[in-house]
Amino acid sequence: MASGERSPRAGVDYPRAWHELTAWFPDDEACLAYLERLRWGGGFVCRFCGSVGGEWWTVRRGLRRCAACRHETSVTAGTIFHGSRLPLNSWFAAVWYVVNQKQGVSALGLQSVLGFGSYQTAWAWLHKLRRAMVLPGREMLTGAVEVDESYIGGTRPGKHGRGADGKAIVAIAVEDRGKSAGRVRMARIPDVSADTLTDFVLDHVTRGAEVHTDAWPGYHHIGRHRFSHVVTHVGVSGDPAHVALPHVHRVASLLKRWLLGTHQGAVTHDQLDYYLDEFTFRFNRRRSRHRGLLFYRLLEGALAAQPAPYKTLISPRALPAGDSPANPG
Repeated sequence: MASGERSPRAGVDYPRAWHELTAWFPDDEACLAYLERLRWGGGFVCRFCGSVGGEWWTVRRGLRRCAACRHETSVTAGTIFHGSRLPLNSWFAAVWYVVNQKQGVSALGLQSVLGFGSYQTAWAWLHKLRRAMVLPGREMLTGAVEVDESYIGGTRPGKHGRGADGKAIVAIAVEDRGKSAGRVRMARIPDVSADTLTDFVLDHVTRGAEVHTDAWPGYHHIGRHRFSHVVTHVGVSGDPAHVALPHVHRVASLLKRWLLGTHQGAVTHDQLDYYLDEFTFRFNRRRSRHRGLLFYRLLEGALAAQPAPYKTLISPRALPAGDSPANPG
């Protein structure tokens, strides 16, 4: 949050409960007014000429005309709501439901709660919201940070560790806050080479931070980039990996349990990135005092995320078995 920026307030900037949500947003008019406040509260930005904070005229609720270039900009243009044919308060209800399910949501669950006739619609909406949960430009991790990789899924469940065939490799970084974990960052990576692992750390950890890893050679270059690199030789120290690097191993365990429990482990490699985003969003906000604040933050993300037409969300080889439009079971 920028210096001097006021924190959102419960009951003022976001609803505190379901009954307040339905009272605030009975129709599209109310939803558009709220989105205008979120997107343009700091000043109108023209998506055509790039004018920031310039003059504008209201064409109708949610649509403004730029005084500089005379082009019209909708508050939903260039967002995940772009082109949606269903009411915006259905979207708001979906966002509220998603953030209030602490363990995550399946497309079938969303379809049932919102009464969608189409499973495909629920699946697409859920993936669009996952895309909005983690956005580029977020703050990087600081302080002491544990980094390791984990292996997800695959066709050979009996094989573990680096080189496990058929499994997706997920790099994980977790802030070490002493007895508890701080924020987490995750990314699916193609391999565990030095270039790949160093790039992951550079992308997610602030220079000068203290990075803790095991002795895998892929981490040996980290110290060259103004990080304080602390290496734990797991076998030599006598401590198992989950003791030497407790926070990152706990997060990896929680991730696997969450994928298995909420999604029955039925997530393909091509769709895994969006599930990692959802897990990251939930984990980093697990101590939030108000679920309504998560509603507010996810709507902010939805306005910042690019439109995601259905054809870009899915391809035949990318469908998660068991949680896909073709196989809702």
